[in-house]
Amino acid sequence: MNRSMEAHFQLQARGYNIQSFGTGSAVRLPGPTPTQPNIYSFGTPYNQIYTELTSQDVNLYTRNGLIAMLERNRKVKTAPQRFHDESAFFDVIFTCEERVFDAVCEELLNRAGVNSRPVHVINIDIEDNHKDAAVGAKTIIELARQIVASKDLESDMDRVIEDVQNKMPHPLLYTVGFY
Repeated sequence: MNRSMEAHFQLQARGYNIQSFGTGSAVRLPGPTPTQPNIYSFGTPYNQIYTELTSQDVNLYTRNGLIAMLERNRKVKTAPQRFHDESAFFDVIFTCEERVFDAVCEELLNRAGVNSRPVHVINIDIEDNHKDAAVGAKTIIELARQIVASKDLESDMDRVIEDVQNKMPHPLLYTVGFY
């Protein structure tokens, strides 16, 4: 929720048409201990999550950055959404860790490509902390900028990936999937 929502926030602020999704079975946020996460269903409004966490332990969740993250997320959209439940088609999908990249690719394979519509899936390997999320969003913004500027994305994508990989600090994975 941190990495993808930071990218969503920054892309949206620059006028990009963007949506963000999770791929797990639920939204898991740090809790009072590593073995006690806060677990929410996708679709639970960020306002509700914010209210619950601030009533549980506002000092803990302020210190670990969850309150600031939820304040940002509430400005971006109402609630976290699950990719597997989404029926819309996208031209490009960005993921922020290899596990999510694999989950997206598996979901696309499960959909069997019956529409024969290509989608570019790009993973930007970003550590899950606030500082790296902000830096990683810059890599995603650079990818988006070059993708939008392309006159022929199918022909240009390998060059875009290579160029951004050479400029930015994050390892990239790339594949084409089909809806």
